[in-house]
Amino acid sequence: MTLLTVTQPEPRRWLMFSLLLVGAFLPPLDFFIVNVALPSIQAGLGASSSAEQLVISSYAAVYAVMLMTGGRLGDLYGRGKMFFLGLMGFACASLLCGLAVSPGMLIAGRILQGATAAIMAPQALASVQALFPEKEKPLALSLYGAVFGLAAVVGQALGGTLIALDLFHLGWRAIFLINLPVALFVILFGVRLLKETRAKNARKLDPGGMLLVTATLSALIIPLIEGRETGWTWWIWLLFLTVPLLAFMTWRYETRLSQQGGAPLLDPGVLGAPGIGLGLVIALLFYSLAAFFLLFTVYLQKALHFDALNAGLVFLPFGAGFLTGPLTTPYLRRFAGNYLCSTGMACEAAGLIGLVGLINATTVEAIPPMAPAGALLFIIGFGQGLAMPTLVRMITGRVAPEFSGMIAGVTTSTLQISTALGVAVIGTLFYNTLGTSDAEKDITHAFVIATMAIACCLALGAGLSIRLIRQPLALNTMANRL
Repeated sequence: MTLLTVTQPEPRRWLMFSLLLVGAFLPPLDFFIVNVALPSIQAGLGASSSAEQLVISSYAAVYAVMLMTGGRLGDLYGRGKMFFLGLMGFACASLLCGLAVSPGMLIAGRILQGATAAIMAPQALASVQALFPEKEKPLALSLYGAVFGLAAVVGQALGGTLIALDLFHLGWRAIFLINLPVALFVILFGVRLLKETRAKNARKLDPGGMLLVTATLSALIIPLIEGRETGWTWWIWLLFLTVPLLAFMTWRYETRLSQQGGAPLLDPGVLGAPGIGLGLVIALLFYSLAAFFLLFTVYLQKALHFDALNAGLVFLPFGAGFLTGPLTTPYLRRFAGNYLCSTGMACEAAGLIGLVGLINATTVEAIPPMAPAGALLFIIGFGQGLAMPTLVRMITGRVAPEFSGMIAGVTTSTLQISTALGVAVIGTLFYNTLGTSDAEKDITHAFVIATMAIACCLALGAGLSIRLIRQPLALNTMANRL
């Protein structure tokens, strides 16, 4: 790789950007692709329900905490270099997952996947500013946003297809090992092609803040997932009690670091701006839908007895909606403005409630009509794709331009934390409702209860987003935008 220092646009910028988009595509792909494989993983490794939840939430939590650090590493040491290091690490972590012989080994691989994905993924978005002239940036950003919808479409279907094909008798392991040839191709093809970019005034790393945030999240998520199976023993409650203490220590450490002129992971001054706290609460509610992917798969495969392939194909309308949402956002914004966020979250809630109504109107032994179910899944996916970019813009627009990068990283991390918490909290509700039963009617009942809880979270988020729109911006923020 050579260092990009020319002032003229790089002639191969779109090809370079396509390579970087692989780093943005693989992390969400590995979230979606795992969902349809969880019943096969449970059968193959003898994993408990809590281990199933940890396979998803451990990945999401580590990815969330490491994202901002991954972006800073690219700014400091070169985005191309960090992209390739992250991609190689992600491939090694995928190999560890594919070779796992126990639930613990698989969860360890998922943690490593989350950490390396967080180093790899931010480099594509960070490179837009360096690679493209102003007139090309909107198209580049639209393509970046569409990658997440594409990952949703491909992930669910590919996961079911790989398990159904049972290539080389690998079973569920193929969903992780498929990353290896992709990574190898990109590395061999891209090392000579990708030119290096760095930030001129990169912010320093904050390892202390990262460790404290990780400890706080772990103390919250692990007992939520493990509590039911351990019988809510004393150490579960002890971990819960440490959460406010760890949160206070994190805030105090970051405040002191900011006062000393450092570069905190979470800048207390920026997070205290009017509306930021409310916006981050909405972001926490937003990905409560992450639990739906896990629980809908359980419902399809254990209550309706779908195989992995057909269960994966059922998700295609959701993926199509998720892909369509961001692409239509620029046109719909002319009519709805920032109300697109509340509209999108309301669509998600309405789609989930409609799906519950459809299931309740169908006898336990029968499969709900697929045409209306597919339409409802499309509405849910479309609502999420519609709301996400608007929500990010609503939050980042509340700080001065010089802090927009930092708050964008915080917002993205909060969305990933929402994924981990959604799986932990809603997953715990589902398994507590289900108990020890494996009867179809009990699985259906637990799924309905959990889905209604998700719908309530999204409806609350829609209401809070309307309130956020009506909150005035800080004077210094408005002055910077005039």
